[in-house]
Amino acid sequence: MEFKKGRGWRCCYDPETGRYTAEIGGGVNHDLYEITREIYDHVDDPDIEWPTGLISKGRHLYMTVNDRCGPPYTVILDTDYQKICPWAETITTGEIWDDDMTDAAIEVFASESNNRAQRRAKKAARKKASAAD
Repeated sequence: MEFKKGRGWRCCYDPETGRYTAEIGGGVNHDLYEITREIYDHVDDPDIEWPTGLISKGRHLYMTVNDRCGPPYTVILDTDYQKICPWAETITTGEIWDDDMTDAAIEVFASESNNRAQRRAKKAARKKASAAD
């Protein structure tokens, strides 16, 4: 795996899977993203003032928040985040949002639109599985 690092962020290219991923923060305030090659190629350009802003244009996979503005919480936007980012070390804080709450947030927040197709497919699979029971 190949890495690029900066203050508060790290990006990874996995040549085995051809996947580009990234993290912002770490520990109890941590976000994981699936990013494009273009983001990976330019995240450390000298003219990029806020690399984290560029990274956050990727598909959000995971977030954990403990910022003292409320109780800590974790949102797992893609349940495959550990397969997608096997290099990342995550710490779950507080309550994990359930699937219904996460699905609702994906539908409401424009910033999470990159996750809609993936979440809708998983929701349909969950409904199909529960109907079969």
